[in-house]
Amino acid sequence: MKQKTLIVIVGATAVGKTDISIKLAQYFDTEIISADARQWYKETTIGTAKPTINEMQNVVHHLVDCFEIEKSYNVGDFEKDALEILEDIFSRKDFAILVGGSGLYVRALCEGIDEMPEILPHLRQELNENFEKNGLSDLLLQLKNLDENYYNQVDKANPQRVIRALEVCLSTGKPFSFFRKNTTAKRPFNIIKIGLSRPREELYRRIDVRMDIMLAQGLLQEATNLHPKKHLNALQTVGYREIFDFLEEKYDWEECIRLLKRNSRHYAKRQLTWFQKDTQIKWFPVEELEEIKTYIQSFIEL
Repeated sequence: MKQKTLIVIVGATAVGKTDISIKLAQYFDTEIISADARQWYKETTIGTAKPTINEMQNVVHHLVDCFEIEKSYNVGDFEKDALEILEDIFSRKDFAILVGGSGLYVRALCEGIDEMPEILPHLRQELNENFEKNGLSDLLLQLKNLDENYYNQVDKANPQRVIRALEVCLSTGKPFSFFRKNTTAKRPFNIIKIGLSRPREELYRRIDVRMDIMLAQGLLQEATNLHPKKHLNALQTVGYREIFDFLEEKYDWEECIRLLKRNSRHYAKRQLTWFQKDTQIKWFPVEELEEIKTYIQSFIEL
């Protein structure tokens, strides 16, 4: 039986993943799974740049707008659900597309993840409150004391990764790195990884313009409505944290806009750093759609 193929589309925020993935889904007659952790929640629409109904162009999208924001949903849940969705798609199609900028979730579906222990109730909220009160440096110091090995590897600008590691350390009394086996799961389908690129200055301009559009669409009101729930893990992300601080009068609106754009650019840089470590990704300028199609076809025919 012909083996099925998962086409993975990755890249920085605002590079153009949505447009390319939809065109590829139409070309290969298939459906899309979102690996963007920020797009799962129904309440976070503007700040996560979800594809609109018009942008989706009748292509079926999975794991977009599917959970209430209070739902706890982690990378293990994603791996399980995405594999079940893939099984369904592959029962009807030869191809499926995974698209997103959340590198950890892409890796979970392609390679599997280590099983993690149960976390003590309310610990995440306590750590998030600590982060709000004392900043990331305090959490990093805790992590260094509890697991220096992982501290030396973790993205020190990513509070969610730091908090996740601390949850495990504090819940089990063992280092987070103890549970990381770094074994690769074998998947019953082919995987082709495509990275989309733009010149950095162009990408940063697009990020700034996208933020202006989000603000014009009502990002301030969306974040204001979500402010009472700011402790939730889903809201510990660029685009919401900055406005929450503005609402708490930590700085003025002009500074808020500056930070929204700057931090979005920093987020894009961290995404690229993550993906550039993956030697299986074949990179293309975003305008080279025909070359991407040809590459996928040649990969399949090998």
